[in-house]
Amino acid sequence: MSDLRALYQSLIMDHGKNPRNKRSMDEHGGGCRCSEGYNPLCGDKLKLYAKTDGDTLEDLSFDGEGCAIFTASSSMLTEVLKGRSIEEIREVLDLYLKMLTEEDVELDPHGLGKLAVFGGVKEFPARVKCATLPWRALEAILEAVDGEEAMPEKPVATE
Repeated sequence: MSDLRALYQSLIMDHGKNPRNKRSMDEHGGGCRCSEGYNPLCGDKLKLYAKTDGDTLEDLSFDGEGCAIFTASSSMLTEVLKGRSIEEIREVLDLYLKMLTEEDVELDPHGLGKLAVFGGVKEFPARVKCATLPWRALEAILEAVDGEEAMPEKPVATE
């Protein structure tokens, strides 16, 4: 089991130090939405950008600063979800948040793929907010996509 834990730590550290898709997008471009997020407990700050094309998330990126868990979660979110359908994204989002926020949840780790590495974060309640912040920002984007409404004025917060 320690080999698996070391692999998980290695994956989180790699994405924390070398984040993928860390870049801003033109918020005023066609189909691009931006959601901001803030975790006052750890100081994580986020701008999550999503460009949709019909029912597909064509491009996904983030910009911001924060701890390694926040950065790794943001990086892996963009890497795993880019190019997927909105329906698939909702399923992964639901599984990920359940894994980190609900007690006694039986989840198939294969449904989350490499995102399952964040399951260990649940042991550190203060860090759950770091791991879920980009996902909460994604929820706000998906709500706006559903209703074709404007993005919320206030940043998504973990408090």
